[in-house]
Amino acid sequence: EVHVDESGGGLVQAGGSLRLSCKISGFTRGLADYGIGWFRQAPGKDSEGVICLRYSDDRTYYRTPAKGRFIISRDNVKNTVYLQMNSLKPEDTATYYCYVDRPFAKDYWGKGTLVTVSS
Repeated sequence: EVHVDESGGGLVQAGGSLRLSCKISGFTRGLADYGIGWFRQAPGKDSEGVICLRYSDDRTYYRTPAKGRFIISRDNVKNTVYLQMNSLKPEDTATYYCYVDRPFAKDYWGKGTLVTVSS
């Protein structure tokens, strides 16, 4: 059974940085065989994609709010995905969810980690 566990959320002041981690375990394949990404859901709002690194073309895709501030990375040995978030704004406050996916296969999601940015 695959488990996806996010960590690293917390309270940070506006302008600060956080690095979220996402540990995946129980793979039959390694993390290198998956695309990776992060969604977020702010209180009272729909979830939205933030950033992803697609398996199909190994390119990073951003939603506009993340561009220039957020960086996605992976450690295929540790089976861990990271989200480095810089210059945080109060509107970045949300629960952040990590996922991994492959074409024509089941995707896997974590339960989220809460990020709160104070003004």
